[in-house]
Amino acid sequence: MRIFSLLLIFAVLSNACVSTKPDHHESSNFIWTLGGFERPANLNPILEPQDNSVFFDPMSQDSVFWEANDTFNPGAVVKDGKVYLLYRAEDHSGEAIGHRTSRLGLAESEDGLHFSRKETPVLFPDDDSQRQYEWPGGLEDPRLAVTEDGTYVVFYTQWDRDVPRLGVATSRDLIHWDKHGPIFKNANFIEVLNAPHKSASIVTSLRDNRLVITKVNGKYFMYWGEHGVSGAVSDDLLNWEPVLNEKGELAKFMMPREGYFDSSLTECGPPALLTDKGILLLYNGRNHDDAALADPRFNLGSYSAGQVLFAADDPTRVLQRLDVPFLRPMEPFETSGQYRDGTVFIQGLTYFNNKWFLYYGCADSRVAVAVYDPQRLTDFDPIPTPE
Repeated sequence: MRIFSLLLIFAVLSNACVSTKPDHHESSNFIWTLGGFERPANLNPILEPQDNSVFFDPMSQDSVFWEANDTFNPGAVVKDGKVYLLYRAEDHSGEAIGHRTSRLGLAESEDGLHFSRKETPVLFPDDDSQRQYEWPGGLEDPRLAVTEDGTYVVFYTQWDRDVPRLGVATSRDLIHWDKHGPIFKNANFIEVLNAPHKSASIVTSLRDNRLVITKVNGKYFMYWGEHGVSGAVSDDLLNWEPVLNEKGELAKFMMPREGYFDSSLTECGPPALLTDKGILLLYNGRNHDDAALADPRFNLGSYSAGQVLFAADDPTRVLQRLDVPFLRPMEPFETSGQYRDGTVFIQGLTYFNNKWFLYYGCADSRVAVAVYDPQRLTDFDPIPTPE
């Protein structure tokens, strides 16, 4: 089975974090990339807000319509021959992004395309040990993975509306979860605990047609961050130590690039993938709001998806990086919603029925899917011509 294919793609190599603006051309240097991904016709979005889902909220001690405003940014995993999405849902409280309460709902599918969902969330701000970190903003943007022995692990943003922090929870059935708190609560570099941090992409690999969490150099490894990509290591998946540079500061392995689609943010996407070429990280790049710093081919402030390859023996070292996105906001459901500049925000990646399924948030309002069939070569999303 060929997982990675030689594609005609509209991108060129960046050997470091900065490169010369390229012309688009065919290249044989990108056999490490994943895709292209195609949006199934007449299907998306696959999850939208529902105004009839009622949940008794421990914070307000009242019933709320917990997914009435937005459903977006899902994590994904395969269990017992089905695809499961752990997705972020917002209620009607508050008037803007970040000022409502987010909870995590669960949806399942037999084909990876059509989903049914549980009536109530499976992870939410409760009167529990994580109250100080999760009230009142809730739980945001889950990245979901599984160990070889079947323990499901989710990394999510704990949002107290002051400092976003990465939290971790585990489950054996995707319904009943144990929260373990902030991932950096016991770190030697404790400064990171109370500094804003989010977006964790743990390293996985494909084994016996299953994506499972995989150690790198004897330890679990994750990429994390949005203003540059950092890393962390762990022995138990629950307690993490950030990777530091030679000055004893947080290391950043790649940064936003002026004049590119990721000129404002490089935010980690779904779990990273260890391959025979290296470690592949799919990430979310945000174009700058300032036209002087942005890529003129994309809307100011828009989110598109990029790919970068790290060395397998040194997960901090960038080998290659695409200069243009492989997925970008093109469809109406990706350019309308509470984030109108246009957003594809990738968070869930599964290998299912010999295909790759990529699940993403659309304009912070809905969930969509794109599929890559390794037996059917397709291009990345076309790059627009600046007006």
